[in-house]
Amino acid sequence: MPNPLFATKSVDQLRADSEKPHGLKRTLTAVDLVLLGIGAIIGTGIFVLTGHAAAANAGPAVVLSFVVAGIASGFAGLCYAEMASMIPVSGSAYTYSYATMGELVAWIIGWDLILEYLVGAATVSVGWSGYVVSFLHNVLGISLPSQWTGPPFRFDDLHGHFVSTGAILNVPAVFITFLATVILVVGIKESARFNGVIVVVKVMVVLLFLIFATKFIKPANWHPFIPENQGPGRFGFSGIMRGASVVFFAYIGFDAVSTTAQEAKNPRRDLPIGILGSLAICTVLYILVSLVLTGVVPYQQLSVPHPMGLGAAATGMRWLEAAVELGAIAGLSSVMVVMLMGQPRVFFSMALDGLFPPFATRIHPRFGTPYITTIMAGGFCALCGALFDIGVLGHLVSIGTLFAFALVSLGVLILRRTRPDIPRGFAVPGGTYFVPLCGVATSLYIIYEAGPATQLRLLVWMAIGLVIYAVYGRRHSKLRAETAAARRSR
Repeated sequence: MPNPLFATKSVDQLRADSEKPHGLKRTLTAVDLVLLGIGAIIGTGIFVLTGHAAAANAGPAVVLSFVVAGIASGFAGLCYAEMASMIPVSGSAYTYSYATMGELVAWIIGWDLILEYLVGAATVSVGWSGYVVSFLHNVLGISLPSQWTGPPFRFDDLHGHFVSTGAILNVPAVFITFLATVILVVGIKESARFNGVIVVVKVMVVLLFLIFATKFIKPANWHPFIPENQGPGRFGFSGIMRGASVVFFAYIGFDAVSTTAQEAKNPRRDLPIGILGSLAICTVLYILVSLVLTGVVPYQQLSVPHPMGLGAAATGMRWLEAAVELGAIAGLSSVMVVMLMGQPRVFFSMALDGLFPPFATRIHPRFGTPYITTIMAGGFCALCGALFDIGVLGHLVSIGTLFAFALVSLGVLILRRTRPDIPRGFAVPGGTYFVPLCGVATSLYIIYEAGPATQLRLLVWMAIGLVIYAVYGRRHSKLRAETAAARRSR
């Protein structure tokens, strides 16, 4: 019998399991999934990190950073769509890795996804806080005390340690996390309806910005389009790639779509539509917004918590500034819902395999949601959002997402070779090798460009996860128990 650390779950059994009763309600349509994806993708990336990446890394060439990140996401999105149509169960990259590369790799990617969703939601909460503070001050004339609207700690990349900012707590970030958690505990369909309304609002706001701000573009702001390199990750080609690692955070929404497989009405058809549809729509919007934003405002001025609001303010149209601020607040709210929705469902899948305690599988008797892990995730997210700045959180989420994308792409390649007989509702075009290998290569290269400090944080998180696996997961693994039982029966 194979070593349980590297034994894979049966793909056929996973497909059979997806048809069994599991307590989660199948209520989501393809339209719901596309809206969920857009709800996650259009958020912090377009409203906050665009300005940060332009000012610190790429200049006007942040447009190219979005193109690079979009291409990498496209390769990974195609692989996700094939996996989701073939293995339509909750768990996202975790389940896919379990079916292709074994339990140890599955644990690593599951732990990585927990980082992605928890810290991702915290990052969004910090961005939401920045826009709320800006809206209250610039539009309503209300100034909130800075010690209660910012993180008490900021990571100093130059010296490699956290420094105090003088703030006490980011209260707005805690508030939005609490609100999103309550919405998710009430129920997934209610969450999808809330998200659908918000998605319409924020897409309209983005389109308004593109329509009205375009006439205020100053072509001189685009020159030089690629500023001269000032060191690793500071403009030039390396800056474009470092910028891609920063804005990659913007593309993680379609991964959240795949975690809803057991709540989709027709997952083999609807999941690929939700993943690829939301990715395509948002990539076009990102490229257009970054082009207009850097044309309206010199990129050196965009390192602010509300760069898109700053761009709207530069037009002199107060109504547009107010609309953008409100749209960002609404948009980031929907991202919070999707991020906090995905994480408990990864816990759910890992607990079913015995890698987490059984309480993670408990479903609320009335609402039909994994309420315990939703509340736990909300608490951890609120703590991170209250204490840390958006820079360190955003970088950590991006590199974790890239790692997940690389493993999913590798999993498609493995299953194409080992199980070509499995029915696929959607198949990656271009043959067996091209798209999966491109997905692996582009993801790993952007991880390399993220820089040593971010890479070290990911390694520390993974080390913590391996300790937990050794202490609990390995001892309670159902696959390990089944393998041991089979050995004894021989």
